[in-house]
Amino acid sequence: MPPHAPGRVTLTNAVVELTPLTADDARDLFAALDDARVWAAGYGGGPAGRPGDVAGMRDYVTGHLLGFPDRVSWAVRRRSGELVGTSSLGDVDLSNESAHLGWTAYAPAVWGTAVNPAAKLAILTHAFEECGLGRVQLQTDVLNTRSQAAIARLGAVREGVLRRHRRRADGTFRDTVVFSILAEEWAGVRAGLERRIEHVSLRP
Repeated sequence: MPPHAPGRVTLTNAVVELTPLTADDARDLFAALDDARVWAAGYGGGPAGRPGDVAGMRDYVTGHLLGFPDRVSWAVRRRSGELVGTSSLGDVDLSNESAHLGWTAYAPAVWGTAVNPAAKLAILTHAFEECGLGRVQLQTDVLNTRSQAAIARLGAVREGVLRRHRRRADGTFRDTVVFSILAEEWAGVRAGLERRIEHVSLRP
């Protein structure tokens, strides 16, 4: 099928529900991400970019997550309805059948649970199976070794490092580690994510 842009649609599976992010989610997102560990390794430009209150988070949401026409951002919720993070598809290039999966952060309470692999499964299924994309890129600050390990566990291929790639909120420049998943790799990645979700969900 011809590729088309990701939509502001709700994505669900047995673990999470992803709803299109709005400015009204700022209060719950602030509560979820108001922890120094979330921002320590580069998210949102690093510690200097951390919102200090709900109003600051609303500005972050409207300016950094919702302010781009080629980006769809989701609020990541447990099936109970609790908002625990956010993730986005952006930098959509339909002529090259590609997009960037990123701008992802979660409350530390759900780190290491089924939430991240379930959210990635939902978004990547939308990208490859519903939007017909051929390549999804993932990237992170070179300082964020936890994120690099999480991306590698997805089955994404590490492509390299973009040096002095982005300015952090404190004015320093970050090196960016780039990974990707191709359409022909998706079936294997999907199977791995499904196994991980089942394994984590069965933990006592």
